[in-house]
Amino acid sequence: MPHFLTRGHVPRKRHTVFRKADGSLYAEELVSTEGFSDVYSLVYHLWPPTMVKQIGLPQDVRPVAAVKSNMQARCFKGFSLAPTDDFLESRKCVLFNNDAHISLAAPRKMRDYFYKNSQADEMLFVHRGSGLLKTVFGSLAFESGDHLIIPRGTIYQIEFVSDDNRLLIVESFHPLRFPRRYQNRQGQLLESAPFCERDLKLPENLETHDEKGDFLVMIKRDGQLFPYTYATHPFDAVGWDGCHYPFGFSIHDFEPLTGRIHQPPPVHQTFETPAMVLCAFVPRLYDYHPEAIPAPYHHSNVDSDEVLYYVDGDFMSRNHVEQGMITLHPIGIPHGPHPGAAERSIGKKETRELAVMIDAFKPLMLTETALTLEDETYYKSWLF
Repeated sequence: MPHFLTRGHVPRKRHTVFRKADGSLYAEELVSTEGFSDVYSLVYHLWPPTMVKQIGLPQDVRPVAAVKSNMQARCFKGFSLAPTDDFLESRKCVLFNNDAHISLAAPRKMRDYFYKNSQADEMLFVHRGSGLLKTVFGSLAFESGDHLIIPRGTIYQIEFVSDDNRLLIVESFHPLRFPRRYQNRQGQLLESAPFCERDLKLPENLETHDEKGDFLVMIKRDGQLFPYTYATHPFDAVGWDGCHYPFGFSIHDFEPLTGRIHQPPPVHQTFETPAMVLCAFVPRLYDYHPEAIPAPYHHSNVDSDEVLYYVDGDFMSRNHVEQGMITLHPIGIPHGPHPGAAERSIGKKETRELAVMIDAFKPLMLTETALTLEDETYYKSWLF
């Protein structure tokens, strides 16, 4: 994953004396994963990050299954989700299992609070909108097409430029990683990978906020939002270093791998966990075998539920797509090109499609929100 970074001021040796101008010590915080066994960062605060003034009653935001056992191809019109003023209130889970929650959001802004998911890595795919992701590690400017990867335990705020924002959000209860086959033994992305470290958007412009007061941090755990009020500003770091931090990656920087005949979805992969994979379908040249059929063949997912989120362009295998549309093809049910799509693709030179795919290795349940967005006739769309 992202390599070692340093921002701001840190002492020469970790866990050693590091004093402020007044002679008092900076507060060192180790942000670690898998105990002390995986990636971590060391953050140096003006004030201890433990100064809690008040904890309010939690709010239950656990998704509720309207359909627990789905064996039907589904389609949801994501842009039918009404915009909501606040970022957290706008997040509507549509599909979920014990490994991941997949949500849509159309926030106009984020109110005057901070947010931390203490249990899941978050991937915010920015379909529409731009702004600034602010964290203790620095800020990330984002725009349409960006994947924002926010590791668990990261307190953040989002500043949106306008009120026209559309997000696809994946909460993963396993760490989101780059595919292992893209990396060498030292973790560097290989020459053969479809993106490299230069493509990543890294936190910059570390701002140290020396402020005391009442700072509300909404902390999510076990489907509950806990309101914590801290005595000091969460973004009070003077420096940090390590490998645990948020970053961005644009779908427009994914360099597609092509071949003489149709390439399977793993060539489009962006991230993976033990429980799912994520892919990016981007504009690319079609297959160049003289008799190639560029459209995908029929496929039975015997080990995963396939979710496809349509971003832009005409998808080669579908007769009708809209921006923000989500399709779900369940484990064990064949799916493939719509009638006429395979024939239409023969001889075509390129596709201009943009889409994000999520393959979940355990079945996904549907929420009531998903059903309100559903095109109920979709499963019949392969009939002649």
